[in-house]
Amino acid sequence: MSSRKAILAGLLLLAAVAPAAAKVFVTVDEALKLAFPGCEVTRKTAFLTPEQVKRARELAGAEVPSALVNYYEAVKGGQPAGTAWFDTHRVRTLPETLLIVVDPQGKVGRIEVISFREPEEYLPRGAWYEQFRGRALDPDLQLKRGIHPVTGATLTARATTDAVRRVLALRQILMGGSRP
Repeated sequence: MSSRKAILAGLLLLAAVAPAAAKVFVTVDEALKLAFPGCEVTRKTAFLTPEQVKRARELAGAEVPSALVNYYEAVKGGQPAGTAWFDTHRVRTLPETLLIVVDPQGKVGRIEVISFREPEEYLPRGAWYEQFRGRALDPDLQLKRGIHPVTGATLTARATTDAVRRVLALRQILMGGSRP
C-alpha cells in the first residue's frame, strides 16, 4: 500500500471512530427567547468568594467548578421575570449543556437541553424534565426521592439533578431566597 493510501485509510479510520460533534438542539439566543418571550434579558457575571463556593457546594451537594458565574436576568414591564443559567457538565464521558430557568421565587421554571454529546439513547424524554418544574432547592430534590430516575439514562438523570441543585444553590447565594 502506498504511503498516500495508508494516510488516507488512517484518516478515514480516525474519522469513523472519533466522537461526533455535539448535537446542538437550540442556540443560546434561541433558548433565551423561548424562556423569556417579550422580556429584556441581560447577561450578568458574578465572582464568588471562596466561602460562597464552599457554601454553594454544600447546598447543592454537587461540585461547583468555578468561582466565575455567568447568568441572565430577565425583566418584563419593569418586573423580574426570572434568571437563566447555562450549566455545562459531563454526563458519562462527554459534555451536556442545559438551560435552567429559575422563576423570581427561586423555583425551577424550565429546563432545556442545549447540547448533548453522548448517544441520544442516554437522553431522557422531554416529559422527564417536567418533574423539575416548580421545584425549589430542598432535600427531596434528589434522584429516588422527589425526582424519578430514568432506566438507561441514569448518568444523565444524575448529572441533570446535580446541575439543577447547583443552579438553585448559586441563585440562592447570589440573590437570596428560601433556605433548604
